[in-house]
Amino acid sequence: MIPEPAPTVRELLAFYLEAGVDCALAEEPIDRLAELDAPPPAPRAAPPVEAPRSVAAPAVMRGEAAPAPDIAIASAREAARTAPTLEALRELMQNFEGCALKHTATRLVFADGNPQARIMFVGEAPGRDEDIEGLPFVGRSGKLLDLMIGAIGLNRTTAYIANVIPWRPPGNRTPTPQETQICLPFIQRQIELVNPDVLVTLGNPSTQTLLSTREGIMRTRGRWFEYETGHRTIRALPTFHPAYLLRSPAYKRLAWQDLRAIAKVLAG
Repeated sequence: MIPEPAPTVRELLAFYLEAGVDCALAEEPIDRLAELDAPPPAPRAAPPVEAPRSVAAPAVMRGEAAPAPDIAIASAREAARTAPTLEALRELMQNFEGCALKHTATRLVFADGNPQARIMFVGEAPGRDEDIEGLPFVGRSGKLLDLMIGAIGLNRTTAYIANVIPWRPPGNRTPTPQETQICLPFIQRQIELVNPDVLVTLGNPSTQTLLSTREGIMRTRGRWFEYETGHRTIRALPTFHPAYLLRSPAYKRLAWQDLRAIAKVLAG
């Protein structure tokens, strides 16, 4: 039986990235097998007994004690409600401590594009590339989104792009319902401040969250919904997330139909 060749460093790195491992925990690698062969440490002499003294409580790490979900949601609603501009909203989100995702992400991924645009695209959450650059949709799915909107005469100077979740979940895992509800007031206020004519929800999570539907994207895509800001009704259209189209290119034909419907509304 011929043994399989050992993987190269490039292959190992690719495997780790696919598994969601994208950062090191220490500067130097630790050989756990060598530790097993090491002799046991010599017993230490018992330390001298000291008189009891008051000990300060250990410092709590930033983000270690997150508030209860209901408190965090109420705090997010109040903070978002008071933001008069997108710049103020971004600053409030930078200082918001109620979502644990903030403390595992590299940076806030607020938005990209033109805040005066007539169309706004909203995805679910940032990925690794977005977390590094601080901008939404800059990885492979972002390049596909650029091609999609370019096909109907749009680009990042004529569109506005954001996510429901502004911080990357560790390992690109799915955000929990609590994390989504905590972040929801911020994206709702962001949509209200941008005030687009057309809102495009990319993928199932953002569609179900923003349009309050339990139907899957196969049933909702291509159907026009009404999104209420409290001051205005915005026309909303769900379509496939670019990441899904990369995995299932056969659905690009349906996505193209959705894009043509969007272009028709914008031209009207």
